[in-house]
Amino acid sequence: MADTSENPQKTSSRTAAKSAPKSREDDGLPSAVEVLRGARAQLSELIGMAAESVSSFERTDDGWSLKIEVLELSRVPDTMSLLASYEVELDSHGELTGYQRLRRYERGRADRAT
Repeated sequence: MADTSENPQKTSSRTAAKSAPKSREDDGLPSAVEVLRGARAQLSELIGMAAESVSSFERTDDGWSLKIEVLELSRVPDTMSLLASYEVELDSHGELTGYQRLRRYERGRADRAT
């Protein structure tokens, strides 16, 4: 009869591969998902408006650079709501070091082709 027990080491590595680590164990820095969540929360707290989505995300030499879309003014119908695109800079630990509003636009309008 064949041995049906699995190698415990093999099982634990398979389980580890299924779940994303909360932080990178090699250097203690936050994972990309933690950085995204933290950036949205920090920006929302500073400007007092809801961060809706992250439209750009990039690792830099100094940390992270993101573009976050923020609901600045809710209107009815929703397609007339005003949104803004913010550029957010974070250090390597995910702490916000600066931000600036790049543009404002109505939700229902697309960018013009260039």
